[in-house]
Amino acid sequence: MRASAVSRVLTGVLVFQLGIGALLVFGDMRTGGFSLPGFGPEAPRLTQPVRPGDQRRVFSPDRDAPPHSPLRDAGPLPERLTLTQVEGATWRLEGGIEAGDAERIAGRLAEVEPAVEEVVLQSPGGSVQDALTLGRVLRDSGIATRMLSGEYCYSACPYLFAGGSERSAEDGASVGVHQHYFGRNTILPAFVAVEDIQRGQGEVMAYLDEMGVDPLLMQPAMSTAADEIYILLPEEMERYGLVTTGD
Repeated sequence: MRASAVSRVLTGVLVFQLGIGALLVFGDMRTGGFSLPGFGPEAPRLTQPVRPGDQRRVFSPDRDAPPHSPLRDAGPLPERLTLTQVEGATWRLEGGIEAGDAERIAGRLAEVEPAVEEVVLQSPGGSVQDALTLGRVLRDSGIATRMLSGEYCYSACPYLFAGGSERSAEDGASVGVHQHYFGRNTILPAFVAVEDIQRGQGEVMAYLDEMGVDPLLMQPAMSTAADEIYILLPEEMERYGLVTTGD
């Protein structure tokens, strides 16, 4: 009888632990850039217009793009950052930001003659660390950043945009922020990664301050899940100092 009672208690504890583990894993999955079928976020799709107070949209860089009408149609964005000349000292910097892209693009910028004076950005985001590193390269080189109407800059891309010595975004350009992973994404419970997340967020805030952008930009970013995107209004970009010149 005693052995049976112990067995029931141990079974109950095991079931409880498995339940807690499942909830933690599900929480990581929900905030980590993907959702289970039937359990997706409630934010509307990017195809729906943005209004003040209604600025969060479902977003996965591998799946979603805003309904945009770019000034030029160059087809799908490259999977990795690509630097191509537009005219004179103006170049385009577009594509996903992958680990190692900062060093690669910095080397390319150093080789260009005459020197690059402005880059036109379009990217769904990617590696935060590479965006910060390359953003500093742009600032140290005195390179301006610009966005065109109908194009977009999401996730880590706004931090790259912030590196510009001058920063402009035309009406109709879409800039969005959200939470990020810092380090390798795993199935470990979220509390295991808290230290890395806090350190990473602190690094981003310090970077924004260094670039002359209000670190309060992190408020909408940190309150928006990684599988959503918060679209900044033009007046917010001005208020946070993300843009320095009108266009």
